Amino acid sequence: MTRQNNAACGPADERDTREVLSAQRVWTGPICAVDDEMIRLSPGAPEPIRRQTIAHHDAVSIIALREGEESSQPDGAAEILMVRQYRHPVRAALWEIPAGLLDIPEEDPVIAAARELAEETDHAAERWETLIDFYASPGFTTEGVRCFLARGLFPIPVEERTEREAEEAEFEPTWFRFDEVLDAVMGGWLHNPSTVAGVLAAECARKRGYEGLRPADAPWMRSPESM
Repeated sequence: MTRQNNAACGPADERDTREVLSAQRVWTGPICAVDDEMIRLSPGAPEPIRRQTIAHHDAVSIIALREGEESSQPDGAAEILMVRQYRHPVRAALWEIPAGLLDIPEEDPVIAAARELAEETDHAAERWETLIDFYASPGFTTEGVRCFLARGLFPIPVEERTEREAEEAEFEPTWFRFDEVLDAVMGGWLHNPSTVAGVLAAECARKRGYEGLRPADAPWMRSPESM
């Protein structure tokens, strides 16, 4: 899907491809691989440039929101469901929204999101919409992320819940007041990119009365190459 950049509709990213002179996959693991490439940026460029790319699975994340009569707050304030996970690369335990990799071939992203929400928080949702799409770090990795807004939350019966393993075994799904989480994002207390971007987008959506949100199966400019 192409959208022209103009004053009427604002900026829009577009697919672009440059000449790859050579490519070598120098390392492969279970969720990512490393490619070493020589690229010519333009036909007249005097010298090619060398780039290393982390080929990675795309991912989904979920803003699970409840408010009004569904909220546990006395004033009906909006609440968001989060988990706390140890992230070894940054040596920190981060409060995050539920998320997971699109590592099952041909799995629909919203189905994957529903699965991750169930596995990580023991909750399901009646309503799903697309909140935002972004690349995790487009300077070096192919990983794209679709963040969904999930509403109409309800707990999954105990006998149907998934037993969590590894880092996820430490998860304690927790409802927080949304305004406090927003303050934590703006105060620099939360650092996970899906959480930061998703919370800010959710605040924007709430101010707009949730008007204009895309359907869960909206077109998505995913990376053309991933795991």
